[in-house]
Amino acid sequence: MPPAVETRLLRQFIAVAEELNFHRAAERLHMAQPPLSQAIRKLEDTLGLSLFERSNRSVALTPAGAAFLVSARHILAQLDEGIREAQAVAAGQAGRLAISFVGTAHDLLPLALRRFRAQFPGIELVLREATTGEQLAAITAGEADIGLMRQPGIMVAQLASETLLREPILAALPDDHPLAGEESIPLAALAGTEFIGTPRQLGIGFHDQIIGLCRLAGFSPRIVQEARQMQTIASLVASGLGVSLIPASLALMPRAGVAFRPIAVEAPPEMTNIELIAAWDATRHSLARDNFLAVLRHVARDMQFISN
Repeated sequence: MPPAVETRLLRQFIAVAEELNFHRAAERLHMAQPPLSQAIRKLEDTLGLSLFERSNRSVALTPAGAAFLVSARHILAQLDEGIREAQAVAAGQAGRLAISFVGTAHDLLPLALRRFRAQFPGIELVLREATTGEQLAAITAGEADIGLMRQPGIMVAQLASETLLREPILAALPDDHPLAGEESIPLAALAGTEFIGTPRQLGIGFHDQIIGLCRLAGFSPRIVQEARQMQTIASLVASGLGVSLIPASLALMPRAGVAFRPIAVEAPPEMTNIELIAAWDATRHSLARDNFLAVLRHVARDMQFISN
């Protein structure tokens, strides 16, 4: 095993090596000369070699001392860099932040990312699109630091969550559907129509909300196709395979073959609006995550879909 050397001894050695004078090195280190001489002797004894050639008139590095000076400077530089990096991570100015998101977060997320990168350029961002169910599993496993998801219905105990946006639920219909020309679609008029939805296990809250909304309109939706992503659902609607109920943010990106229309139904606001929430593991500390959450809140306040 190599001998253990205190960093204090390394700094004292470097001072003497650069000054080649024990008196000046002691003044530079703000210490008396005798303790400095003793420290260098201790370092030499620890290493088992002579670092300096001493005489009454001069001090010079031995070849071994010159080689050790290079290593000592490198070691201390690495240590100082490690300390600065750790301090930056602790301050939320550096490190890695893993963010997962549902596809319909495409309006909020880019704005938040742009603002966050401007404020915290030292943070490495890792982005992954995933369903709500996948995000809950990733956050619980420590694979994601924060997730943007739809209301999951059942939240894992260790996770905290916060509503960022509330947006209306719209009907998505093929553009040649008989009701596509209406300004508003009575939800009851879609009874008996084939529906396209998301698998319940991937987003229990949203899936159950759609089922409950249809039942308030007097029918149970007949789901004939399922898709994991909202963009895929829109594509299936455009193909004429059925209709769907989707978050209003999906309609902000017009899609050929699809008509997006408001729905009319006697239901409380919590049923006719869908929430976009942020979720994170409350048992794990991350200042970078907290800073990103603050940015999300600020951007969400400026968006149009917020409702009371």
